[in-house]
This record gives sequence, structure tokens and C-alpha cells, in this order.
Amino acid sequence: MQTTTAPPGAAATGSDRRRWVVLGVMCLSLLLIVMDNTIVNVALPTLQRDLDASTSQLQWVVDSYILVFAGLLLTMGSLGDRFGRRGALAVGLTIMGSASVASAFATSADHLIATRAIMGIGAALIMPATLSIITNVFTDRRERAQAIAIWSATAGMAVAIGPVTGGWLLEHFWWGSVFLVNVPVVVVALVLGQLFVPTSRDPSAPRVDLVGAVLSIVGLVALVWAIIEGAHGWTDPEVLGAFGVAAVLLTAFIVWERRTRTPMLDMSFFANPRFSAASGALMLTFFAMMGSLFLLTQFLQSVLGYTALQAGIRLLPMAGVQMVVAPLSAKIVERLGSKVVVTTGLLFGAAGLLLASRLEASATYGQVVVALIVLAVGLALVMPPATESIMGSLPPAKAGVGSAVNDTTREIGAALGVAVLGSVMSSTYRPRVSDAIAGQPVPAEAATAIKDQVGAAMEIAQRLGGAPGRALADVASSGFADGMGRAFIVGAAALVVGAVLTAVYLPARAHDHEGRAGGAPHDGPTPADAAPPAAGADRPAAAGPVGGDIDGGRPSGDRPSVDGDVDGVRPTVHGDLAGDRPTGGGDGPAPVDAPVPADGR
Repeated sequence: MQTTTAPPGAAATGSDRRRWVVLGVMCLSLLLIVMDNTIVNVALPTLQRDLDASTSQLQWVVDSYILVFAGLLLTMGSLGDRFGRRGALAVGLTIMGSASVASAFATSADHLIATRAIMGIGAALIMPATLSIITNVFTDRRERAQAIAIWSATAGMAVAIGPVTGGWLLEHFWWGSVFLVNVPVVVVALVLGQLFVPTSRDPSAPRVDLVGAVLSIVGLVALVWAIIEGAHGWTDPEVLGAFGVAAVLLTAFIVWERRTRTPMLDMSFFANPRFSAASGALMLTFFAMMGSLFLLTQFLQSVLGYTALQAGIRLLPMAGVQMVVAPLSAKIVERLGSKVVVTTGLLFGAAGLLLASRLEASATYGQVVVALIVLAVGLALVMPPATESIMGSLPPAKAGVGSAVNDTTREIGAALGVAVLGSVMSSTYRPRVSDAIAGQPVPAEAATAIKDQVGAAMEIAQRLGGAPGRALADVASSGFADGMGRAFIVGAAALVVGAVLTAVYLPARAHDHEGRAGGAPHDGPTPADAAPPAAGADRPAAAGPVGGDIDGGRPSGDRPSVDGDVDGVRPTVHGDLAGDRPTGGGDGPAPVDAPVPADGR
């Protein structure tokens, strides 16, 4: 991807327009990993039958992917910064494609659990790379906000279309098709990535923080495992022990990162309210969204009686609203600022969940879709500006680890949402069905299934038939609906808390890339805003690396930072995953205004 020097304000032409192709490749890669997080859910009943999988094994078919994915995000984002983000994307796609093929032809549940964990490794490489590449390609603030809005809309759309795609595939093919569908997507993304996507990396090439990597991986894995298992009993000694291990290791990670000279994650970034408030807003948003979708999907299938495909289709309005509203959010932010838009979005989301909390077992789809639309409007107003606030507050050289923080908050929020809202629902549902089957001639195994899953309760009620079957179905459906309503009130409360936090702490408007290499925000104008020096005068030293794009260790003070410049004004130099220095130009600084070939030669 060639980049040439253009006068300020010039329209981007030629290869500069290819950045929109780059965005398309990043969205395609994101679609792959987010869909894979949801598409497998609809295949669980088939997997249980064909692989003779237990309930615990089915859980880990889903959770092994989430556990590895969330645990590795920070480390993989940091490695992408260090060695090259395009290379990290390519390696991640290759791992994802290979593991998808292995998953499709798994011969046992344990085999599938292992291959799903390997898919999580690929996803942990892909997701931080997508957002960090977007941040480095789109250097103009307005264009970057628009690109991140489209990226966020893609993520929201993928959550909804995953079940639809999975349901359609299962109706026409065997269960392995829900994994093989990843392969053509991987091939297209790999080919387009090599043709159009530039690489970028941290020009300072810091040493790999091995201690920080180990502490973060083990600490995050322990935390996510405790959250997942906590849904089955928060006071279980193993769960409490895992929370304790996570607390100790993540505290040690923070202490280490504050003291080491080459931290994987600069903790001073969290002192910037734009970064920390936006991260908190995203965590609470995914807490509410994923927890509510987890329950709504069961409500549509088990209580209202839709098939997996029919239920997925009925979630599509949520995806459609996000595809429309999310790109518009960037323009709304230009007028009103991030604080107003994010806070309003959180309140809209809370209103949607409060509407959903009134759903009863006899509810119509019309009542469901109204709540879904209001919730989707809120999510679409929150995610793009909150994500842009995180990425815009960091130096582009640290875009990989910044993206990883964004992704980690999403994954932890999602895991907490499913676990906590699921537990709240169960606290109402379980006692009711337990009372209903007390004294009935129900086998112990069936009784356990009834208490654990409303789908199992409805299936057993159908087999029982007659008055006992109808009574069990009525209790199970009403108990689930009432428990779901209470869970949605908890989710709405979380979003209201998020709205208060963003209203107080999230800046209304902020300069780009406030978090410098040292983490200190600056209040003065960015170099792009400052007046140019007089002819013959020395140029000012840069506050940071040029967009994080320069490979080969070029001194960061050679040129002004391009923060806020129109895309194409400054040349960028792209290195490679192996970290080779650009050849032909030596290691010295290039003339400030001289065009530099994009391949670094």
C-alpha cells in the first residue's frame, strides 16, 4: 500500500482510498470471530446427540473458546504492537481456519473442546489487530470515528446473525458445517489482507514483557473461569479459590506493570478519564447485552416455541437497527460530544431492558421486538463513541494493546452478564419448578435437567403429556419469564450506573491521542493544530511516534506527530512481522517531507 505526501486538506486519492478496503477486511475478520461466539449455541442439541456429550461437556464446547480468547487478548495485542499487526492478523486467521476444519471433523466432545480452545487463540490474535489497524490507517479523527462506528455495527450484527446462520446450516447440513463456514471467510480475509492491508508496529520495538504476559494470562483465565463456573454456585470453594487466584495475580500484574521499564500495558493510561470511563461503559454495555440475549434466545425458543432458526430471524431487527444507528452515531458525536451520546445510549439501553422485563410467558413477538429495538438503539449509541474514546486517547503506537483492553472489557462484561443475569433468573425459576416436581415420579436425572434448563423442562413436559405435562410446562414457562424479568431489571440498573459514571467522568470532547508514551495527558494543542514553523526554523520535536506506523526504529523526534491530520498528509512506513528494518535508507532519520515507500524500502 503506497502512501505519498499530500498538501494539507488535499483529498485522498488512489491508494489512499484503499483504506476503506482495509476497513472491509477488518470487518470481515471481526464478523468471523464474533459469529463463532454465537453460532455454536444453536448446534448444542445436535452435538449432544451425535457426540454423546454431557451437559458439562456442552458447556465447555462454548466456554473453552471464550476462556482462551479472553485470557490471551492483552498479550496478543501487545505482541501485535511489537512484531507487526498485519502479521498477527494473518497468523490468527490461519489458526482460526485450521482449527475450524479440525472442529468440523471432531470425533468426540473432548476433541471438540480442544479444537475450540485453539480457535480461541486465533481469535485473540485477530480481534486486537482489526481495531489497531483501523486506528493506524484512519489518521483523520472524523474518518476514524466513522470507521470505528462501522466496525462496532459489524460486531453487533454478527451477534444476531450467528444464530440465523447456524440454524439454516443445521437444517440443510450436518453440525460440522457451523465450523466449516469459517474457512471461505478466512481464505478471503487472508488474500485481501496480503493485497491491501499495511502493517504497522510500535517503532520503539520494546522488549516483550514476559512476566506481565504470564501474570495477565493466568490471572484473566482464572477470573473468567470463576465467572463462568460461578453461575452454578458463587460460594463453591473452587470458584472462590479461582477468584482469589485471579485477584492476587492481577494485582501482581498491576504492580509489575507500574514498575517495569517496558510494560505491556501502561497503567497510567487508566488515569485518563476518557480511557477509563469509556472502558467501564463498554463493560457494562456488554454485561447487559450478552446477558439479556442469552435469556431472550431461550425465551423465544423454549417459552414462545420458535425453532433455533425462527428465533434467530426474530433477533435480526436488533442487528438492522445497529447497522443503521451505529454509523450515524459518529455524526451525532460531532454535534453533541461523546459524553451526551454515550450517556443517552446507556439510558436507552436501560429503557429497552425495562420494557423487556415486563414480558410474560404469554407475550407476543410484537412486544419482544419493541424492547429489542429500543435496546439496540441504546447499544448502537454507546459502542462506537466509547470504542473511539479508548482508541483516540492512546498513542497509535500502542493501538494493539489499547484494542486488547477494549476487547477484554467486552469479554469480561459478557461473561459476567451471562453468569450474573443467568443466576438471577435461576433464583426464581429453580424453586418454582422444584416445587412443581416435588413428589412426582420424575427420575433424578430428569429432575436435574428440569431445574437447570427451561428447554429440558418443556421437552419433558411434552413427553409427560396430560395434566401433569401441562402443569409442568405452565410453571416452567412462567417461572422463567418472571426470573428473566428480574434479571433484566438488574441489567437495566447496571446501565443506569454506567450512565451516571459517563455523565460525571467521560469528557464531552477531547484532543486526540491524549495518552502519550509516558501516559500523561496533555492539554495543549496537538502538533497538527499548532502553527507551522517559519521557513528555515527548526521543526518542533514530536510528542510521540508518527502514528505508530514507522517500522525500523526511526527516532520519534524526527517529525511532528500526525495526530489529527487528514489521512494521506504524512507518509507512513510499514514494516513486517519479523521486524526487519527498512532496507536501502539506513537507520538514520529521513527528511521530514520526503516521500517514503510504504514497503519500507
